Amino acid sequence: MKTPAIVLCAASLFAALAPAQNAARSAETSDRKPGTKTADSSDNESDKKPGSKEPVVTHHDITINGQSIHYRATTGLMPLLDDYGNSKASIFYIAYEKLEQAADGTWKRVEPESRTVTFSFNGGPGSSSVWLHMGTLGPRRVVFGDEGEPLPPPAKLADNEHSWLDLTDLVFIDPVSTGFSRANEGENASQFHGLSEDAAAVADFIRLWISRNDRWLSPKYLIGESYGTTRAAALSGELQDRLGIYLNGISLVSMVLNFQTLSFDTGNDTAYWLFLPTYTATAFHHKKLAPPLDADLEKTLADARRFARDEYLPMLARGDAITPQERDAFAARLASFLGVSKDFVIRCDLRVPIGQFTKELLRDQSRTVGRLDSRYKGVDRSDATATFEYDPSMSAILGPYTAAVNAYVRGELNWESDVNYEILTGRVRPWKTLDGRYVDVSETLRASMSKNPSLKVWVANGYFDLATPFFASEYTVDHMGLDPLLRGNISMTYYKGGHMMYVRKEDLAGLKKDAVRFYAR
Repeated sequence: MKTPAIVLCAASLFAALAPAQNAARSAETSDRKPGTKTADSSDNESDKKPGSKEPVVTHHDITINGQSIHYRATTGLMPLLDDYGNSKASIFYIAYEKLEQAADGTWKRVEPESRTVTFSFNGGPGSSSVWLHMGTLGPRRVVFGDEGEPLPPPAKLADNEHSWLDLTDLVFIDPVSTGFSRANEGENASQFHGLSEDAAAVADFIRLWISRNDRWLSPKYLIGESYGTTRAAALSGELQDRLGIYLNGISLVSMVLNFQTLSFDTGNDTAYWLFLPTYTATAFHHKKLAPPLDADLEKTLADARRFARDEYLPMLARGDAITPQERDAFAARLASFLGVSKDFVIRCDLRVPIGQFTKELLRDQSRTVGRLDSRYKGVDRSDATATFEYDPSMSAILGPYTAAVNAYVRGELNWESDVNYEILTGRVRPWKTLDGRYVDVSETLRASMSKNPSLKVWVANGYFDLATPFFASEYTVDHMGLDPLLRGNISMTYYKGGHMMYVRKEDLAGLKKDAVRFYAR
């Protein structure tokens, strides 16, 4: 069995970046300008440690759910140290901390024991933290149409009324070789490029950040998206078992913990039936289903789940033992859930890979559908190819996010650098995993939850996500082997978007409402 390549884009938004015009974005006083070092910046000792450029602290205001919040943003490079205290690499981060006004009028941090901190990262591997940061969590977000449709350039930024900053302080982490994070001169960056290597590096960053910022007694959370969910599960063990850092909660957005569920390898039938409900959702959206499957999305997806589990899986398990008559009859039934022809399903031997599906569904319209978000449509040069030329959902978001983060970091957070901000880089290849077997970190998460029964997990799924389908998330959770008393620690929510469901305005708000419930558990 070959090891599947781990390449999951963790990005899915648009943006339109106009000059920020919120006067409150300056500082807590009218004469303070963004980026000015302030007295409270002495809390952060990064500038006194080897391997770090001096951090930049700016002050801002935002209104979230009618509440005015004053916060500081710290932008900096944190060194990764060896056992002798020598720096091997620097990790770029942006930290947002809520401040409260003291009796003397000065602004101070909320007491660490009463203020939650959440560490956030995206996936790839090779993705920076920009997607969660400027898509849903942070105080500034990229602007899209209500359904996530891209707006004409230039990109625009707006205050994020659905930011999580009222719930928790936020620390966005760019793993080595992403964003502005780099290995030091003379160091081989590949030492950080792998499942275990990456988890160890990010864990060391978290340990150092909470030490330098006096946050050991704060409630601690992780949130990851796509491969970032793989990282989060691996981190739960790394933090707990190696460093003694116990977490309160983990949010998994567009989850993948078991890569067998995503791999269309010869001999692995698992992915085919787990992808089927998302294929069905996609066909529903593009009006390719016949009655009664075209009437109600939720009911249709319930039917698709049952069909996949009770009929499709047993048929796949029979392999070549099925008769031609059985194959023909089943192909017709399968095609009805896929929105494609029976003949196409037969040519695929009842196994429709994702690349072929994204091309075939709208072939009669000379259109393709997206992988990250199958609501998006693309146009290829030729209708005759087997798979799409590009992912239209990725193409729609890459430019706006790139413009947004570069303008924001330099213009509003006052971080100066001529180094390219790596949004989604291939420089982390090859990514070291586990030779000869599929990556599966669900057992790590199970063990962490068993050792720390207070650990809560929230899984957020997009119905139109063909990168990490929701049925695969359900399958993974159902096969973790959790003690029944711990099953209630896992909650799952669903949204009518894709991999980055927050590009939809309704899902952006929905994620925040669900986050409020999660942090209150």
